[in-house]
Amino acid sequence: MRQVNIHEAKTNLSKLIEKAVHGEPFVIAKAGKPMVTVSAYTPPPDPAKRVGFLKGRLQIPEDFDSMGKEEIQAMFAGEE
Repeated sequence: MRQVNIHEAKTNLSKLIEKAVHGEPFVIAKAGKPMVTVSAYTPPPDPAKRVGFLKGRLQIPEDFDSMGKEEIQAMFAGEE
């Protein structure tokens, strides 16, 4: 990975960013000591696109809302 000093990074920032966007990350150093790594930004997945991703793959039983009703009531009542 290429290492550049702060002065060079300030002078050539546009060119360095363009290279990072195209898969060439670099390190900015101060007095030869690495300070930060610059790489292309990868946006997180859009959570809105995840909604409904299992549509048609699952079947929910008709009695889903009442499944285990007796067991749950017994647990809340302290019965086992």
